[in-house]
Amino acid sequence: MRLRRGLIPLAATLVLAASAGPAYGTPGGDRGGRDAIRSITPITTVYTYGQKVSAVAVEYGATVNPRTLDNGTFGVADTIYNFRFNPIEDLPKLADRTVTRTYTNNAPTPRADHRSAPGRYVIVELDPADPGGWTVIVSKCPTFLCSVKVNPELPTRVVQRKDVHAAPGRGKGKGPVLAKATPRQSRPVTEASVDPQVDEFRYGSFLSAGMVLPYHYRLPRNYQPGRTYPLVVVLPGHGMGWDGDNLGVQLAADIPATAWSQPSWTGSREDVIVLAPQHQRVGGVAEADLLVKLLDTFVGEYAVDTRRVYATTVSYGSQLMWEAFAKRPDLFAGGLVTGGFPVNAGQATAIAAAEVPIWITHGEHDHLLNVSGARNSSAALRQAYEARGRTPAQIADLVRYTEYADSAFTLPDYHAAFGPTYSDGRILRWLLAQRRPAKSAG
Repeated sequence: MRLRRGLIPLAATLVLAASAGPAYGTPGGDRGGRDAIRSITPITTVYTYGQKVSAVAVEYGATVNPRTLDNGTFGVADTIYNFRFNPIEDLPKLADRTVTRTYTNNAPTPRADHRSAPGRYVIVELDPADPGGWTVIVSKCPTFLCSVKVNPELPTRVVQRKDVHAAPGRGKGKGPVLAKATPRQSRPVTEASVDPQVDEFRYGSFLSAGMVLPYHYRLPRNYQPGRTYPLVVVLPGHGMGWDGDNLGVQLAADIPATAWSQPSWTGSREDVIVLAPQHQRVGGVAEADLLVKLLDTFVGEYAVDTRRVYATTVSYGSQLMWEAFAKRPDLFAGGLVTGGFPVNAGQATAIAAAEVPIWITHGEHDHLLNVSGARNSSAALRQAYEARGRTPAQIADLVRYTEYADSAFTLPDYHAAFGPTYSDGRILRWLLAQRRPAKSAG
């Protein structure tokens, strides 16, 4: 078996780089002229229920005067399509987005302070509450359950409604016009998308006994091999499994992979290593075996705190977690199961013997996996601990269960229990607080 890694940013594997194409701007403008839009870059963000176009960066041939910009300078339209609710035929149907901020920058990336810095890029930020702008689409439907992928050709369109001016030479006035308003001209994006969180992940593949396990992983920005870091293993749903055409979608389809590196989600500034495998959907037993082999190799290559290895799941990923925990409970310090499949009696017995803490969450009206399965999982684990003589207080620390009413979901997909789960930083902090007992000397 062997592990292969690549240092190419995810954007290079997810999105086909657009050709340079014609320059945009005033009639007759060319790519070498100042009076032209040089490029349009979509900027994406993974929100609770998936990745959306959160901004666009419009590039000009010279430094832009930010004082002449306002939220009416540009209009942005994007697809109304959402893979959870819409038929794929809705993908080309566009709706206007709400512009929330407009400022300049020296790179096609948003600024944390949302304030202008000298540069030739105009950053147009968009309201995440807009219904449009999702990037994930249906990929393949080999069974009645489809897989999904990140759209390699985002349909986002941009209109420049007002003149855009260069910075004035002496700091006064509007400055010369870089591109005249073209309110009737809708322009496509020209560049690969930029996602500040997703693009930090690296690609790797694990090979064992003829099986390939693609994965992405993220190391802390200031990773130091001499330290040790907790590891969160993110096991995605069925649709995010590898289908040969959707590499890396497990990072973009919903929040669990990117949340762990963001204090706004975890409530902690602790550095965490994130490992997000893409299962092959061939069955929990075989996939769990491959996952365990990957973990043994990964933990040996990186500075992982072996007392703090966690697993978190979405839907189908729970089958891998239950099986992996039962097979090798010594690897894990805790687990978080959202909208998952039920544990079986043998798995519950093995997990209880190793005392691996579990928190299970589920939607009351989950339309794909009935809530009874989650309730039964909680009961099975509790019974397994009772059989080992654990007290009710001890069991309450080891098995936690949360059931969500429909009102807890900000998007009406009641199978997506990861939504309210990850919005509750208390649960994420609980997982990071779990530790395996230290091994005794000798």
